[in-house]
Amino acid sequence: MAILIFNLILGVAIPVRCETDHEIESTLDDENPSDIDINPEILESSPLLQRWLEEVPNVLEDIDKDPSFTTRIRLGYSQFPSNDDNGGINLGIEDIFLGKTGLTVSADYYNSFNGDRVSVGSDLRYYILPLGSYINIAPLVGYRYIESNNFNTDGVNLGVKFILVLSRTGAADISVTQNFVSPGESEEVGITSLSVGYAITSQIRLSADIERQNSIEEEDSRVGIVLEWIL
Repeated sequence: MAILIFNLILGVAIPVRCETDHEIESTLDDENPSDIDINPEILESSPLLQRWLEEVPNVLEDIDKDPSFTTRIRLGYSQFPSNDDNGGINLGIEDIFLGKTGLTVSADYYNSFNGDRVSVGSDLRYYILPLGSYINIAPLVGYRYIESNNFNTDGVNLGVKFILVLSRTGAADISVTQNFVSPGESEEVGITSLSVGYAITSQIRLSADIERQNSIEEEDSRVGIVLEWIL
């Protein structure tokens, strides 16, 4: 009986120490992700794992900043219904990103084989919304030269581009552009264009263009089929 009473007294007098939640969290915080046991070969071949071990990234922020569309080189065939259905070529480059901003540079050129239709120009675009958005708007400013039959003009090119990204990284998108060459002058030309693109491989897209061009002299149209190389 005496032994039993002695044991009970010890049980009361000497409490068992348990780690608190705060102590457990402190222990976990002290652990270094780089101490995780990972096969060196797997780690060496995975830049993603290396990045995560250095610092856990903000995935949502990365998605927001990562462009949902890409830089592309374009080469294709154009048909000019308003010029006796003459054929021609078109080429250009779309959206060269200037750093990690929403500012891009684009340039394009097309002409008919008989020389009746020519257009060449370059512009700066600034995408207002985050580059990772599925919808974006870009005011543009640049220079353009236009020739149609006996009419020609050149000057400042002002406009806006709307883009709807159906699938990220250039896989599929639709864009509409409205711009004005020499706005406010007697030789002002308004151009409305629609472009639809779809990737057929990881590096190549097929696009279709429809364009309407209005001036005091002519009402012209153009349709085109274009191969695009994704950069």
